[in-house]
Amino acid sequence: MTSHTPDRPRDLVLVGHGMVGQRFLEAFTEQPGAEGWRITVLAEEPRPAYDRVRLSALFDGKTAEDLALCPPGFLAEHGIDLRLGDPVTAVDRAERTVTTRAGERLCYDALVLATGSVPFVPPVPGKEAAGCHVYRTIEDLDAIRADAGRAGAGVVVGGGLLGLEAAGALRAMGVATHVVEFAPRLMAVQVDEGGGELLRRKIEELGVTVHTSAGASGVETGEDGRVRALALSDGRELAADLVVFSAGVRPRDQLARDCDLPVGPRGGIVVDEHCRTADPAVLAIGECAQTVDGRVYGLVAPGYQMADTAARALAGTAGSGFTGADTSTKLKLLGVDVASFGDPHGTAEGALDVLYSDSRRGVYRKLVIGTDGALLGGVLVGDTESYGTLRPLATAGKPLTTPAEQLVLPAGFAAAGPVALPDDAVLCSCHNVTQGAVRAAVHEDGCDSVAAVKKCTRAGSGCGSCVKQLTTVVNEELAASGVATRSGLCEHFPQTRAELYEIVRVTGITTFSELVDRHGGGEGCDICKPTVASVLASLGNGHILDGEQAALQDSNDHFLANLQRNGSYSVVPRVPGGEITPEGLIAIGEIARDHGLYTKITGGQRIDLFGATVDQLPTIWRRLVDAGFESGHAYGKALRTVKSCVGETWCRYGVQDSVGLAIELELRYRGLRSPHKLKSAVSGCARECAEARSKDFGIIATSSGWNLYVGGNGGMTPRHADLLAADLDREALIRTVDRYLMFYIRTADRLERTSVWLERLEGGLDHLRAVVMDDSLGIAAELDDLMARHIDSYQDEWAATLADPDRLRRFSSFVNAPGTPDPAVTFVPERGQIRPARPDEDGHVLAAPTPVLVAGSRLEVLTP
Repeated sequence: MTSHTPDRPRDLVLVGHGMVGQRFLEAFTEQPGAEGWRITVLAEEPRPAYDRVRLSALFDGKTAEDLALCPPGFLAEHGIDLRLGDPVTAVDRAERTVTTRAGERLCYDALVLATGSVPFVPPVPGKEAAGCHVYRTIEDLDAIRADAGRAGAGVVVGGGLLGLEAAGALRAMGVATHVVEFAPRLMAVQVDEGGGELLRRKIEELGVTVHTSAGASGVETGEDGRVRALALSDGRELAADLVVFSAGVRPRDQLARDCDLPVGPRGGIVVDEHCRTADPAVLAIGECAQTVDGRVYGLVAPGYQMADTAARALAGTAGSGFTGADTSTKLKLLGVDVASFGDPHGTAEGALDVLYSDSRRGVYRKLVIGTDGALLGGVLVGDTESYGTLRPLATAGKPLTTPAEQLVLPAGFAAAGPVALPDDAVLCSCHNVTQGAVRAAVHEDGCDSVAAVKKCTRAGSGCGSCVKQLTTVVNEELAASGVATRSGLCEHFPQTRAELYEIVRVTGITTFSELVDRHGGGEGCDICKPTVASVLASLGNGHILDGEQAALQDSNDHFLANLQRNGSYSVVPRVPGGEITPEGLIAIGEIARDHGLYTKITGGQRIDLFGATVDQLPTIWRRLVDAGFESGHAYGKALRTVKSCVGETWCRYGVQDSVGLAIELELRYRGLRSPHKLKSAVSGCARECAEARSKDFGIIATSSGWNLYVGGNGGMTPRHADLLAADLDREALIRTVDRYLMFYIRTADRLERTSVWLERLEGGLDHLRAVVMDDSLGIAAELDDLMARHIDSYQDEWAATLADPDRLRRFSSFVNAPGTPDPAVTFVPERGQIRPARPDEDGHVLAAPTPVLVAGSRLEVLTP
């Protein structure tokens, strides 16, 4: 048995270099006396630690390097010997040695097991067949990607967190996807029945077929030995070329079993509150450990807390032990926001539920309230905006000071105002950082920004779900100390959207990566990426599907069409001013007839064609472009329509040519990208048949000219537009609208409608009038130039896509069979047309699109 002598360093062996293992190394090397240890890390995977939580980002263009967690130079700085691809195969506790697969034998004074878990694959016949995969490592995803290239349909076995991520990945690769879940609902551990029902409906609307209360009973193979179908426990059979098993994980505890360390009845190396096993020289952390509360935690936040605990235990520094962890979760699955926190199922005696459900908007919120009035937990589906406040309230365990219904109703949360959290509320569950610790970092440690607080406390550096609340607390504390604060766009940019717009305009930056490298930090998120994409598009930086730009876009912009509930798309050609020739009507009718599309006149005087599949979009566009139509930008944050009445040309009450002006304005501002969508209308007289005063900018004819109204809004929060100027001639009107739009685009926040922007604008309407009409800021010439640049650089996005083979490659349902209809997109007849089939209906698939000729060759619709 080895023994430590003062003249040699102590040997620490860490088995496993995953997320928790890397976190342990960082925590241990920060402890006093860590330099007295010689650290060796033995890892099975061929690469250092990476962010397994963000594994699916590999399908969004990220690389293995993007996911790396081990900072450059970290290992060398601390003298850590990392050995990849050589896992430990045996532990001799009597001799305090480990043996690796390569046959090397190493001594240890302390051994830390961070072996994680292994995917659970149900014991079904055929599970080893070619085309069967698990979803755990980068190598697993590489194998799935390779098989997806020849797969028409795939099945994910497991409807939990990882299973739905896997389903999203398959769907994104053009594979018709099924999810099989043994429980009666998806994400059964995290959400309740109501939340699971809404989640299922929203996921099925995206084209993924869900089968609950069913398990896998066998994998059927073809003559080539590859998967051809999955048999279900209820007797059904799903045709599939690809099967991904994601039915949970099991603790990787075989090393402990082999050396007689106690393990739990359901697996997991038994540890005490300091993460020590029955052998004081051996510790276990992360998913391989069963903690003192009898649980094995499959989340990264508890693993990080165990890593910190073990680091302190080895170094002999003071600190609390690990007795349990918050298992709250917030994430986006297939584009659906889902969160659960505390006790989402209300298992405490006497607990009561406060529910809000809006199936029309796809929002479900449930709060669980204890008998003492404390918030015990909750479930959020479709809208997780309040998660950052609700989760700390649940962990605080104190009676609510705000009525529960105000925390669950849409308007009620805003009406409740700022919700006070006690200082002992855990703000960051990943690193167990309380609000009090965050406040202390500001007023005691001198941290003057969110970034400084993150570095000091590690709050917000884990999953990131607490960053919004963290920012609020830091800014409140700074304001209370008299320090001016800046409200950045997100954690990756300290600047507002308006400031980023100015940076891009002045510097000429043309890519997101350059902007985040020079003026931000990190890799971006679903807040800043589409915002920057909009800014770049507003300033005319190329086609939105070129290069890096394509990866930044929202879902509709990805395919230049509007995604519908069953995974099909709608196509809206531009019809300026609502004026259309009989030939144009006939062309649209023939296209709709030939492709079996549903047609509807919209409220903005356009014709919407519903039911197109991804493969059909280019063929439909080609026929529309050939007929003289172009994109109506119904999918973008851009100008939608300029609606009009018939004006003086036909109407006996009209006093000006409203149709002519509407057409001129729509053609002038078409394709203008902005913080939010823009709508306009022109009425030919005061009778206001075009409803101009409900628009972002509306124009009403007078006997002397035109009245210009701005800041109107229909929809959920209607607002009448305000009169900016009266009796303008045509030239003055267009000049004023030009400047108004460019000033809005230049200064508005992310996703801020003109109505909200105008009410927020300091000085309001008077200030706006002074800027755009009197040039009070001296920027009128710049605004004029920006609009002129937009008009000069405009190109129809449909036509530009059709002319570029590289752009066209993304428009295919299946990479291996371009032109094959997606079997998950089905329809039923109704009132002489089609509509999306409901989950309980047996719908039909639209026929494959007719090939078209482009520049003398057949149009090939392929994806990379």
